[in-house]
Amino acid sequence: MSSNIRELRPKPTDSEKITINLGYVDLGHVDLMVQEGFYSNRTDFIRTAIRNQLERHADVVKQSAARKGLDLGLRNFSREDLEAARRTGEMLHINVLGLASIAQDVTPELARATIASVSVLGALHATPAVKAALADRTR
Repeated sequence: MSSNIRELRPKPTDSEKITINLGYVDLGHVDLMVQEGFYSNRTDFIRTAIRNQLERHADVVKQSAARKGLDLGLRNFSREDLEAARRTGEMLHINVLGLASIAQDVTPELARATIASVSVLGALHATPAVKAALADRTR
């Protein structure tokens, strides 16, 4: 029976935790908005405020992302992707606005042999060993 059991990989989160500092008056205003029922909690208020600002500046962000050649959203790099790049002698330049994910089975050696540069506005998910191997190539 135990031979039929497979360990599932934990589902990656679709968000990243950040910390901000607010002045007491600003925080009081947020709490008042929550208390009055405009928002369910502080996080809801902050998330909504950020989304509103991103929407307000969407055209500028879109133009800047296009100018910089950024992939938008989620970009996964599998071991197979990197092995194919190594076979063709291609060096990858990872430019992502969102989440760049390098598969867990990618070795530091394979990453260094195939990834020339890493620039991520958002989050990079990779093993600590791969991140360390690419540290000098990460902006």
